[in-house]
Amino acid sequence: MDLFEYQARDLFEKHGVPVLGGVVATTPEEAGAAAEKLGGGTVVVKAQVKTGGRGKAGGVKLAHSPAEAAEKAGEILGMDIKGHTVHRVMVAAGASIAEEYYVSLLLDRAERRYLAMASVEGGMEIEQLAVERPDALARVAVDPAVGIDAAKAAEIVATAGFDAETGPKVAEVLQQLWTVYHAEDATLVEVNPLVKTADGAIIALDGKVTLDDNAQFRHADHAELEDKAATDPLEAKAKEHDLNYVKLDGEVGIIGNGAGLVMSTLDVVAQAGERHGGVRPANFLDIGGGASAEIMAAGLDVILNDPQVKAVFVNVFGGITACDAVANGIVSALGILGDEATKPLVVRLDGNNVVEGRRILTEAAHPMVTLAETMDGGADRAAELANA
Repeated sequence: MDLFEYQARDLFEKHGVPVLGGVVATTPEEAGAAAEKLGGGTVVVKAQVKTGGRGKAGGVKLAHSPAEAAEKAGEILGMDIKGHTVHRVMVAAGASIAEEYYVSLLLDRAERRYLAMASVEGGMEIEQLAVERPDALARVAVDPAVGIDAAKAAEIVATAGFDAETGPKVAEVLQQLWTVYHAEDATLVEVNPLVKTADGAIIALDGKVTLDDNAQFRHADHAELEDKAATDPLEAKAKEHDLNYVKLDGEVGIIGNGAGLVMSTLDVVAQAGERHGGVRPANFLDIGGGASAEIMAAGLDVILNDPQVKAVFVNVFGGITACDAVANGIVSALGILGDEATKPLVVRLDGNNVVEGRRILTEAAHPMVTLAETMDGGADRAAELANA
């Protein structure tokens, strides 16, 4: 789960990371009142959207009075920034910036470890810096069993090239950011820019945090951070049933058991779609290796209620979940949906109890169900039906 900047700021403050005051506003009037609350002086009005490039898009503006803060908020609210509509702004206290830096902590999946990155050159162009001058961005491996202690923090700032005066201050903030990362079960904690003010203080001026959804059972309070208004209703429905579902932009709904099989199914459907009007996969949905008939029914319910879906391809290899259980789940789901089940289903079953599974579907004789012998054949038929 990606957080808004104001939510990241609050998490930073909770764990002792130095931040500036910030107040969220959803109207120009609230923004003016927020600026007044922050002292009535210079503030920064910042669009709250979960994407980068806000500054370049005009979503970050300086204001020198409450009235000007309200005016700038009026200009930002309702903006479209890379497909994200601005519904709220954060009014943040101003700072006298002497230097800008970059720091982040993330999960390095390729190396199966944590990674700290830091640079004495922060700001909006950090991505360009990483490409054009990779040596300017220090990358330091972090042992998950140790984390960022004083020694590791000192190594990071030394590798990044911080001077003797600033380095120890940044090292202290790095340890605090590690506390955020570890205590909140994050997969990303990024500060860009981390600034040094005119009086030498180090402050996290902007923050980006991604929380690990798999750890939500340890954090009941994380539910309050979810942006329910922006959550796709189908993804929310899938989450209620603990389904691994991601909505895409195509026309062929996909259900499979096992992430590898589902990814392969997306590939063969995309390939088949090139022969049938350019149709594409509509989703990723993994019902898991041990999914029950009830889970299959829930998955079909989600996909068949997607208005973009024109046909569904169910591709299951029976293992822990036997093919007869999958077949019963399909029959059960179609019975529950009744007249709403108006989209064709192509079903390919193989593996454990496949003969019984195919028998169940054949005897059910649902007019919308077609059995396929192979994955390639099933993908081709589903793409053809979606394009019909």
